[in-house]
Amino acid sequence: MSTFNVPKKNEVSENNQAIFNQLEKGLGFVPNLYATFAHSKTALANFLAIGNGKTSFSAKEKEVINLAVSQVNECVYCLSAHTAIGKMNGFTANQILELRAGTASFDSKLDALAKFAKNIALNRGATDPKILENLFEQGYTKGNIADAVILVGEITITNYFHRTTEVAVDFPVVAVSDILATV
Repeated sequence: MSTFNVPKKNEVSENNQAIFNQLEKGLGFVPNLYATFAHSKTALANFLAIGNGKTSFSAKEKEVINLAVSQVNECVYCLSAHTAIGKMNGFTANQILELRAGTASFDSKLDALAKFAKNIALNRGATDPKILENLFEQGYTKGNIADAVILVGEITITNYFHRTTEVAVDFPVVAVSDILATV
């Protein structure tokens, strides 16, 4: 099997070097998964254009989707990254484990969103009508549904890319199986 290296700044296109500089300035480093997108002259910019797009969701709501979908897709890189980001957005360790399981007993609105994200990831978009109705009952709109599907697509891209490349995780590592013991 072919292995993927994490390219260094001097090994990528000039456009990607500029993006690396922006990431270093904003995040303090270039995450390995982002750097690996830079094997392509266009993939990193294209991916970041999706990720930096406007959405109707708060940072916390985005992490609900990221955690639930990454657990379904069993992506250790994204689970590790979004566990750290989830903590930065105010979720506790137990809340993060719950979100990974696709629930949020601590907040009915986030619970509806977690269930929705898990459901569409498991069923490749075929949403259970009861789960969809619960979203509307919790105050989400048709516009929120459109934004949620885009966010599911965005995290699925990184889940699949890491599962393909298996580059080193550069966040505190969490185990995919951690959630199994809590459910």
